[in-house]
Amino acid sequence: MSDQNEIVIAATREWLEKAVIGLNLCPFAKSVYVKNQVRIQVSEATDPQQLAEELAAELKLLAETDPQEIDTTLLVHPKALTRFLDFNEFLDIADAIVDELKLEGEIQVASFHPRFQFEGTGVNDIENYTNRSPYPTLHLIREASIDRAVEAFPEAEAIFERNIETVQKLGLEGWKAMFAKPE
Repeated sequence: MSDQNEIVIAATREWLEKAVIGLNLCPFAKSVYVKNQVRIQVSEATDPQQLAEELAAELKLLAETDPQEIDTTLLVHPKALTRFLDFNEFLDIADAIVDELKLEGEIQVASFHPRFQFEGTGVNDIENYTNRSPYPTLHLIREASIDRAVEAFPEAEAIFERNIETVQKLGLEGWKAMFAKPE
């Protein structure tokens, strides 16, 4: 593994541990993370076509692998789709790949990006940070895992609102402090 890939994985793990799990932005993440069932794959893709090919391969791998071994995959692509609008447009391609592989209803793709921005928000609005990751990331999620998680957390639709409240209480300075490196 290259030094650069190690840096990408370390930053992604830090984000998972401090934000996603630490702030409980996803109440389902901790159990699979502590069981080492989260695959973090760094893509070498530099353009959307290469990324589409890697996404298809990762979707197939996830579909063919026992959930006890890999429950979910983060396909981190630091060199492709670094502009949020390009990334956002690619999500239609990602959904088409899921359909093409006949994985609709089995696996879905969620999105995280360093410049993630919800429609109707300002670039620096704190609520965008619920979906901001250190690098552009496609999260491949088994629908069966979502179903189990929703059973355990019956008010799953409230997660989004709770996440916004959490990051609003933390504020932008608190978010930055969470990831600040000691001097």
